[in-house]
Amino acid sequence: MDSSTIDKTILWTVVANLIFFRVFRTYSNVLRFSSFVDIMRIFVSLTVSYGVLMILSLLLDAYLGIRIGAISVLFMAYVINFAMMACSRIVVKMFFEVLNFDGSHTTNVFIYGAKEAGVNIAKSLRVNLRNHYRLRGFIADEPELIGKVMMGAKVFPNDEALIENMNDRDVHTIIVSPAKMEKLKKSDMIDTLLSNNVKLLTAPPLSEWGGQALNKTQLKEIQIEDLLQREPIEVDIHKIASHLEGKRVMITGAAGSIGSEIMRQVASFNPYKLILIDQAETPLHDIRLELQDRWRDIDAETIVADISNATRMEAIFREYKPQYIFHAAAYKHVPMMEDNVSESIQINVSGTRTLADLAVKFGSEKFVMISTDKAVNPTNVMGCSKRICEIYVQSLAKKLQKEGTRSVQFITTRFGNVLGSNGSVIPRFRDQIQRGGPVTVTHPEIIRYFMTIPEACRLVLEAGSMGNGGEIYIFDMGKPVKIVDLAKRMISLSGRTDVKIEFTGLRHGEKLYEELLNVKELTKPTYHEKIMIATVREYDYDEVKERIQKLIDVSYTYDQMKIVAAMKDIVPEFVSKNSCFEALDKKD
Repeated sequence: MDSSTIDKTILWTVVANLIFFRVFRTYSNVLRFSSFVDIMRIFVSLTVSYGVLMILSLLLDAYLGIRIGAISVLFMAYVINFAMMACSRIVVKMFFEVLNFDGSHTTNVFIYGAKEAGVNIAKSLRVNLRNHYRLRGFIADEPELIGKVMMGAKVFPNDEALIENMNDRDVHTIIVSPAKMEKLKKSDMIDTLLSNNVKLLTAPPLSEWGGQALNKTQLKEIQIEDLLQREPIEVDIHKIASHLEGKRVMITGAAGSIGSEIMRQVASFNPYKLILIDQAETPLHDIRLELQDRWRDIDAETIVADISNATRMEAIFREYKPQYIFHAAAYKHVPMMEDNVSESIQINVSGTRTLADLAVKFGSEKFVMISTDKAVNPTNVMGCSKRICEIYVQSLAKKLQKEGTRSVQFITTRFGNVLGSNGSVIPRFRDQIQRGGPVTVTHPEIIRYFMTIPEACRLVLEAGSMGNGGEIYIFDMGKPVKIVDLAKRMISLSGRTDVKIEFTGLRHGEKLYEELLNVKELTKPTYHEKIMIATVREYDYDEVKERIQKLIDVSYTYDQMKIVAAMKDIVPEFVSKNSCFEALDKKD
């Protein structure tokens, strides 16, 4: 090939490349941020450019005797051009990465999960978080992946040698792929990791970040709530929606943990109006702001009111005429109610009676009361006050059914502790750990049932769409949790080794374990496997009404012994524990 032909070939090549570089905009990316997409754009651009040149060269040579250049030369130029352009971008990218890399604060990590989700996390670490985390390996449960190398990191088995493999590589942190969270919760692996002070981080589901740009704030430390959560509870969304859509819905205790979550879930079903009642002004104001931010289209009234104020509540019912009522307002802390017995009657009992009577008077469709497992064989004032509420609501429902009047359907839901509710054990433990301890547990053998707030509220809505009225629904709370084990896990998750556990003794009215059923109660199944109906003793409404009125009257004497004696008269199974009221249970 003579020099003129070479010059001609170079000229044609430059012109063609300039045209197609312009078409495919290969020049537009910043070199140090080059990615696979940019390399592909170069490949396509050069392939089209040299492909056109080769075809054009063959046609011109065949018809006009003009040669642009030998096909072999064009092909060689194509390969060299692509290699140089791709490599230049890779070299520039690597140069800037090395220049900007600060390894002084980098944490060595393993990723638990070696499939798509885990690999996407690894890619994001390399691109976006390389100054924070250094990938040293993957952990896999799949035998076919063990020993393989992915992204330059070896895949290790999830076995007894895991801790040794981590120590050999100075790894004390594991990022858990979302796909592996359920397996982690059910396996013994979590206890092994926590006992060896391994820090656990969890990444959000791939759908939340698209596998592109995971940032450090999205990698969160695994919390005790993550480990206690069970498999998601499915509810009949369409049935719930058919009951709530377009309805006037009242929620008492709307600023509390349960009431506010019920509000959020009800809001998603497009009610006609929300009537939100609470006596706590500041948290209710926070709920109002949340509504304005998230559900601007929903007509909502936030009302500061005391449910025991019958005159005030009647005015609210007369104005808004609620069709559905979710009654979550109550005093709930056992030790506080042991010391403030009159308030437990005036708010929990009298307030519930007022609301139930007004629901009947103003023609509400359904009244769903939130009760507690502490109402079963109560050993404290709070639990007994809720049992009295159950008795009143149930007896009123039976009375209306016997009269054959089309009236309110009264539903009671009974469940145990909810994770993270205001004043509950988990926030308290977390605060104690942050302050350096000690973590206070009342007794080494005390156990409790736990459920997340959202799943408890989903089941409340599901139960609210069931039945004919008068039922007490109990929820499947899963396996009980030993509180001391809960404390130990929370300390391990915090990464602290200096926090001690201190046993303080059972509090007034506290018992070692809670029950969802009385020994004399049986259950009947519903169509939902997580919800059962308790078959409880039926009471005569007129007798219940009279005895509760006497109890409320006694509560205004503020004589605690007299009030509790009246409570025990209504609920004979109420036997006080660790309380001065035990004297009332002693026989002569």
